[in-house]
Formats: sequence, C-alpha cells, structure tokens
Amino acid sequence: MAKSVQVIGRVAEKRVLDTVLASRDPELVAVYGRRRVGKTFLIREYMKPHLVLEVAGMHDQSTAMQLASFLMSLRKAFPLVPLLQPRTWLEAFELLRHCLDQPSHIKGKRIIFIDEFPWLATRKSSFVAALENFWNSYGSRQRDLAVIVCGSAAAWMIRHMVNARGGLYNRLTRRIRLEPFRLDEVQQYLQYRRIRWDQRQTVMAYMALGGIPHYLNLIQPGQSAAQCIDAECFRSEGMLHNEYRNLYAALFESYATHEAIVKVLATSWIGLTRDQVLARAQLSSGGGVTKAIEELQLSGFVTETFSLDKKAKGSLLRLSDEFSVFYWHWMHSRAAANSWLRQSASHRYEAWCGYAFESLCFKHLQAIRRAIGIADVETHAASWRYVGKTDTDEEGAQIDLLLDRADHCINICEIKFSDTPYVITKSCAQAMERKLRVFRARSGRRQTLFLTMITPHGIAPNRYSAELVTNEVVLKDLFAT
Repeated sequence: MAKSVQVIGRVAEKRVLDTVLASRDPELVAVYGRRRVGKTFLIREYMKPHLVLEVAGMHDQSTAMQLASFLMSLRKAFPLVPLLQPRTWLEAFELLRHCLDQPSHIKGKRIIFIDEFPWLATRKSSFVAALENFWNSYGSRQRDLAVIVCGSAAAWMIRHMVNARGGLYNRLTRRIRLEPFRLDEVQQYLQYRRIRWDQRQTVMAYMALGGIPHYLNLIQPGQSAAQCIDAECFRSEGMLHNEYRNLYAALFESYATHEAIVKVLATSWIGLTRDQVLARAQLSSGGGVTKAIEELQLSGFVTETFSLDKKAKGSLLRLSDEFSVFYWHWMHSRAAANSWLRQSASHRYEAWCGYAFESLCFKHLQAIRRAIGIADVETHAASWRYVGKTDTDEEGAQIDLLLDRADHCINICEIKFSDTPYVITKSCAQAMERKLRVFRARSGRRQTLFLTMITPHGIAPNRYSAELVTNEVVLKDLFAT
C-alpha cells in the first residue's frame, strides 16, 4: 500500500484510503473540505504509486479550455496512445476508457484523481452527466479502478456528489471530509519542518491562521508566531496579505452574501441568532440567505451551537474560521498598516485572544472530554443564556460552553486566556457563582453541576479555586492525541 512520510497526521483519512487500495471492488470516492486544507496534497502524495491520471479543473474557464487541459493530462499519462481533441465531455471520457483498456504497469488499484471537480462541472458543460455515463457503463465494472473526485466548494460537493440525484445516486462508495489540523497535528507538522516551538507559540499561530496546512507552511524556522503573522499578513508582499479577498470568491457563487454574513459574525464574540445575522447584515429572509448560511457551515467557516434543549430555535451561529476572524479584527482596517508586533501590545489584543482561545476550545471538544474523563460518555455541547429583567433586578447569565452528559451531570465550562496561571479573584468568583445559581434556577435542569476551568496554564490555587472548581483543562490537554 502507498505510504508517505510527508503526510502528517490525517490518521482516519489515511485509513479510508488504505481501505480503498485494498478493496476488491470499484471505488468512487469524494474528498471535500475548506480551501487550502490539504486535499490535493493528501491524495497526490499518499496515493502516488497508484495514480494513473490526475486532472484538475480551472477556475472560471470555458468548457473548451477544460477539455484541452483534460487532453493534455491524458497525453501526459498515456504518451503512447494516439489521442484526438475531444469536443464534448462524453467524448473525453470515451478517450479515458480507451486509455484505461491499455496494459498498465501499476499493480493493484489504479487511481484516477479529478481535482477541483466543481470547476469542471460548469453550467451546460454536461461534465457530471458524462462522468455518470463513464462510471455506470464502465468504471463500476472495473474491480481494479478507483475514481477520487475532490473539491474545495464543500457545499457543492455534498449536493452533487454525496447527496447526488440522477445517475450518480447512491454510487459513492466512500467520502472524506478533510478538516483543518488539530493542535496535535499542527505540532507534528511543525516538528517535521524543523520548527521548534513551545505550545504557546503554536497556539498563538493557530488562533490567527487556524489549522490550515497551506498557511502553516509559510512559517519559517527561527521565526516566532508573531513574526510570521507580521510578515505574511501585514506586509504588502506577504502571501496572506490579499488572501481574504480571494477566499470566498473562489468557493461560492454570489459570494457577496457569504461575505456579508461572515462580516457581521466577526463582530460578535458570543455568536448571533439567524435573525440577528439578517438584521445586522441588512439581508432579507429567503432561500438565498438560507443557502449561503448552509454553505458556510458545510465549508467549515461557520459553526452552529445549539441550545441546551437541542432545538434550532435560539441556536447561535459563530464564525469559526480563524483567519476570517483575524482578518476582520486586524487586517481590514487602517490599523493593518501597523506591524502585528505593535498591535499585539494593545488592549484590543487581549479581547481577541480571549475569543480566539474560546473558538480553539470549541474545535477540541474531544480533547476536553478526555481531559475530564468523559471521553466515553455521550455528551451534548451547548450554549445557554438567560436574559434577566432590569426593572426587577432579576439576574441573567450566559454560558458559552456546557457539556450536558448522559450520566446526569453537566460541566459548566469557563474558558479564560492568560499567559500566566489564571487567578480567580473575588469578583470573578462571584460572577461564576451567579452563573451556576441562575442556571440552576432557570434552566429546569437538576443534574449535578461541575465548574470546569479551561486555561492555557491552569489556575492559581486560592480559596476561590478550591471552593468552586471541579476540573481543570490546560494547554497540554488540548494537544493530547
């Protein structure tokens, strides 16, 4: 089976690909995920010994250009087979069938890799119909064949491949949704590139750039996280200086709606309801907005946190793409002319760190569960809030993360970012006690409550920590595999 020491992490994904290689049946596989997340690299490197053909779509190009590119890829893969320029995708796949019928030097599974699949399947191109015909009439009968289709437009891939209708209905044999690296994978990746950072440096880079391999690849040995962010995001020649301008345009049609939603979500630390998003973005309710929100969720840019009762009403939408949050808080304004090293000394920086660290924790819930010993307990992660009445001095409270457990317990999580052990002061303790009191009185829940502190460096022991805190989660727990 294909192995590559260069493919860092991706344990579950490589297990799926190994299953494809070992399969005695034809395989049709869909791979999708956010732009720059490493889909092409994973397939190209891990499946390299089995690749017979790699084809890539071109953004916003005509069918004639795509067909010409397809022919060039065929001629490169099969140099001894005489091939004429196809006029349609039906003819193009007939050429592919003819090439695959030739003797092959590859032992075992033969892989056809179609990258940026949505860019090939333009309107009126009939690409999907031709692929359906190829697979149903030929590919599905070749036991040694696997076709892997890949795309960054995750929502498009889900609609047209995962949930396909017509000729490809129920034809997909496996799917891989490639997520950004977790912290432990980022650490492995940086170590592989001989970048010797401690966990704090890694977290600071993650909070700005996320676990996107393409972004992390810009880090140079000898740089600090702040130096890398400054060089790549704030200098005009930096590789990420104009990244945001192209990010959504390359993924979505009518992307102005997507960007409007992202912009308003970036202004809220705690998230917004759907109605709040519509009001602040000045968008009218309708199918276009609903589709845009769904596409942002499927592509990993927006996360929906449900309320304690698991109902959609009252759920909060949060901007979970670190780079988009970072852009709207730091890069889009006039302050972007200042160096990141200078901006990171401001009071605004502390607020951003708190939000970014909280977002990071939401992406490492399984690590948090392991740290507090409930990895095997069925758990529902939720947010909760109660708005008090000011005229009667009724108390309100907001809990950004709680873990509702099947063993009749609830972890109320307090996420605090600090460069030193976090000190629970008297006022802080009173605020935490109020949250517990209001939750107990207004949630209708009678489970045992555990106050869980999630901080980079733990909490400083004092009378308040001893009285209130049941569990602690620290950086090393978030890095645990």
